[in-house]
Amino acid sequence: MNHFLDIHKTDASDLRQMINEAKRIKTARKGQPKGTPDAEQPLANHMVALIFEKPSTRTRVSFDVGVRQMGGQTMVLSGSDMQLGHGETIADTARVLSRYVDMIMIRTFEESTLLEMAEHASVPVINGLTNRTHPCQIMADILTYEEHHGSIKGKKVVWLGDGNNVVASLIHAAGQFGFDITISAPETLQPEAGFVAWAREKGVRVNLETNPQKAVEGADLVVTDTWVSMHDSQTTKERRHNQLRAYQVDDALMAHAKSDALFMHCLPAHRGEEVTSSVMDGPQSVIWDEAENRLHAQKAVMRWCLGK
Repeated sequence: MNHFLDIHKTDASDLRQMINEAKRIKTARKGQPKGTPDAEQPLANHMVALIFEKPSTRTRVSFDVGVRQMGGQTMVLSGSDMQLGHGETIADTARVLSRYVDMIMIRTFEESTLLEMAEHASVPVINGLTNRTHPCQIMADILTYEEHHGSIKGKKVVWLGDGNNVVASLIHAAGQFGFDITISAPETLQPEAGFVAWAREKGVRVNLETNPQKAVEGADLVVTDTWVSMHDSQTTKERRHNQLRAYQVDDALMAHAKSDALFMHCLPAHRGEEVTSSVMDGPQSVIWDEAENRLHAQKAVMRWCLGK
């Protein structure tokens, strides 16, 4: 049994296997209607619980469609449906669910919820997102880069904006896939020092550069995300906007990157805030491929979890 909890907790060889499998899966489905079952049905007769403490569009739809295309069935549960950790412990919930389903995907707030679920479940658990990391998104990003420009090893990836859960997993991926990463963020919004130290120990360059123009020089890939969370207070939103205004990705900033550099954003985007519409809709943007690739990357993750 394999849990997929974080990129830095999964062997690099297994991560590479998943990316290669995702490429194969996507190629095999080319041109088919979305409702067409995969030729292979590795999840036939399998039930997958999809737990959402946080609202979701891409995570919910991509996992649900992926399970169905591979022949399985889904049970979608919200935090209010389950009262996760309230009344019944997370450990007991994990034990009970393991008697009903073959795999659990959870999108939650606290990393401790994910870890407790995995510790006590007797079926594979997948991290659909926590406040600390977002590994499934980054697996889709690696897939997207490589289908456009080949191997990401040795490339320069630049992150602009808040040092949030997405960049945490991107830093982990730098260490596992062997690319260099530059994080451009205000001093007050840097990623966790432990994540940076871990990637540096893996032998990749992790640069912290507060000047966004200097950061993107020679970049192969530029990545950003929203500046605020849906749960942030108005005061927090205003403070973050003031801190991050200089890190907006616009055409002038992209001009400092390589001419064939790609732009990514995990979505949803606030157009005109962290990125301009001209960049989002421009020739260097691959955001819609990136969104689609959540489906293919997560199908590969689920197959790996079940040894399929």
